[in-house]
Amino acid sequence: MIVVVTGTGTAVGKTWWTAAVITCLRATGKIVAARKPAQSFDRSDTHPNDADVLAIATSEDPLTVCPLHRSYPLAMAPPMAADALGLPIFTISDLVAEVAPNPNAEIMFVEGAGGPHSPLACDGDTVDLARELRAGIVVLVSDPGLGSINAVRCSADTLNGFPLLVALNHFDETDRLHVANRLWMEQAGFEIFVTPASLASRLID
Repeated sequence: MIVVVTGTGTAVGKTWWTAAVITCLRATGKIVAARKPAQSFDRSDTHPNDADVLAIATSEDPLTVCPLHRSYPLAMAPPMAADALGLPIFTISDLVAEVAPNPNAEIMFVEGAGGPHSPLACDGDTVDLARELRAGIVVLVSDPGLGSINAVRCSADTLNGFPLLVALNHFDETDRLHVANRLWMEQAGFEIFVTPASLASRLID
């Protein structure tokens, strides 16, 4: 099964959630892979990049998670970073073709960049990636606070047609707003998860 991970925006916790869910799944004996078809980052940032974090979670080579030529040291959307760095343009089909297979994996996570409609290639975004990969599930990571309902609803509209699971990052059960937002979204029909373990359980049901 392919699970595509996106967020309501940039820096909402996609990679942290993906790595944490992978850790939970592997603890149950599941064989899991992760791919980041393209990534961009601030070259001055000393923290591990997304591919490194996912590679640690899956015990894979970071260059298997994200090919070196798709790792762009500039904090822009990947196709914009490639252009600014004078590197060749690339398409969604190029990224799909470069997703390294893992025939042993029971679940493969494929993480996009930014939100569903953030540019991922010169001709598409994570929604297009999910379609070309024929994703079985899309995980949408969101902040749980003010504005999250609108962000989730707008993102969900763009992901129509995919089974959607919503992960609320940094959910605080003592925060009245977080709890109210979660309840509203659940009543609106969204499947909401506030811990990686609960999402992992859902994926193996």
